[in-house]
Amino acid sequence: MNMAWKEMKKNKARFLLLGSIVFLLSLMTFILSGLSEGLSEDNVSLVKQMPDKTFHLNAGAEGSYAQSTIPSTEAESGIFAFSIQMGTMTDEQEEKHTVAFFSSNEPEQVQQVGDGEVILDSSLKKEGLSEGEWIQTPLLKEPLRIAGFTDHKRFNHSPVALLNESTYQRMTGLKEWQVLVASDEKNTTELRPFSKQEFLTTIPSYQAEQTTLTMIVWFLVGISGLLFAVFFYMMNVQKVGMYGILKALGLRTRTLFQMMWTQMGVLIVLSIVAASAVSLNLIHLLPEGTPYSLSVQTVLRLSLVFFIVGFAGSTLSAVQIRRIDPLTAIQRGDA
Repeated sequence: MNMAWKEMKKNKARFLLLGSIVFLLSLMTFILSGLSEGLSEDNVSLVKQMPDKTFHLNAGAEGSYAQSTIPSTEAESGIFAFSIQMGTMTDEQEEKHTVAFFSSNEPEQVQQVGDGEVILDSSLKKEGLSEGEWIQTPLLKEPLRIAGFTDHKRFNHSPVALLNESTYQRMTGLKEWQVLVASDEKNTTELRPFSKQEFLTTIPSYQAEQTTLTMIVWFLVGISGLLFAVFFYMMNVQKVGMYGILKALGLRTRTLFQMMWTQMGVLIVLSIVAASAVSLNLIHLLPEGTPYSLSVQTVLRLSLVFFIVGFAGSTLSAVQIRRIDPLTAIQRGDA
């Protein structure tokens, strides 16, 4: 431990440079993860709040909820069914708003919306809408009265508009549901089962966003591992003579590895703690409405990954320490 600290003090510039790079990489990774979680909530928070059960689409819908039609007779007692229709609505000030019209046979999901009424996501309050106001939509001849607002109901990056079953049927002209949610898979060839996570991946915008951001996050993690491998490899090459002398004095290879792991651990811990503090408080600095949501669990999970990758990278780069012959290293004069 003392040797590790002494070397870090002696080579402050090198270790400070590496620590700064690790800080920036981990900060970028945390921020991208926060954006990924924020976009996920902004895209499918409506679905994420649903029961964690088996989702069913029509077998001929090719995994698309928009093309799925399921007869209402399939929605037996205890089976939750719902439908979603993207559309626009115009308020009393003639301003248009894109919304996702949603209806369900489960009263809790539509919060007892009355016929001819609509409950909107609270984000529309910021756009000037208020309870009791009337709105129009090209999908329905009659106006709808805003009966209230609800929190965290968004789909396809749009606020959700909750309708009861009869209003939704008049709007779409359909009596079928798009999705069934049951505790178990329904034993029929006409329906295709999906887990909740699998159903989320059938939503095109969600799949594209999450795949892209996840790839970038893991790419940054991979770069961090490579960075540690290259840094410690170059350091070890320059210290072959010193390692040779230490081995000749009876210092074990394991002790040399422990010195390197201590240096790696200090760098990662300090860099990640600083990056975590910045990324977790970044929401207070971003403009209101920015889709950013970073949980402590995500930070801890990524921190553990960074530590494992850093440990692996530095260890692989130091394999040469095992092969150092004390006499040969001393003769090279590198000490």
